[in-house]
Amino acid sequence: MSKEYRGERIVLYPAYLDKRLPRRLGRRVPRDLAVLSPRLEEIAAAAEELGLDPIIEEDKAYPRAWFRSKGRVIVLRKYSKQETLRMIASRIVELRRRKKRPV
Repeated sequence: MSKEYRGERIVLYPAYLDKRLPRRLGRRVPRDLAVLSPRLEEIAAAAEELGLDPIIEEDKAYPRAWFRSKGRVIVLRKYSKQETLRMIASRIVELRRRKKRPV
């Protein structure tokens, strides 16, 4: 992340929200809030709905799993990182429900 963003934005990796990962491998939200295999597009869509102006960087990798390049999303820091993660996780669950249910 560029130094110009320091303090203004938060970096989010899909591993932070992945239900399959234990906390020691990077999950940062409780398992009941986490989602299976979160995608960058879902994280960005949830952040957009929350007004967090997401920036997707697909060529980046989570440092703990550098060999699994999944990318990252950079969002505005309106709330604490933990609060932001919880809000995005619950929004992804909501987005997936909407997608399943025909409107």
